[in-house]
Amino acid sequence: MFPSISLAQEIGLAVLLVAALVWVLGFGHMLRDARFHHPEPGAYEGHEGIAAVPAIPAQRSAATHPMESVELTEAEEEAFAGLIRGIALR
Repeated sequence: MFPSISLAQEIGLAVLLVAALVWVLGFGHMLRDARFHHPEPGAYEGHEGIAAVPAIPAQRSAATHPMESVELTEAEEEAFAGLIRGIALR
């Protein structure tokens, strides 16, 4: 094919081009599926009729589990309020 490169280099070039072509086709197929494949409304339980993404769990409230809430002392609440005021002034 090319007089300046060896047969092994030509085979390597052909394999590389085929691999690149397969990658581009696969990537295009993946993007097309992501763009045009929409789940049926109500397929996943969401809020207010909006279909939720199944990979992202719904946000839980603080009352869901006692380990997810912490009671602060007066000093901690004052320190937190001072921190927020300091951030807001910037």
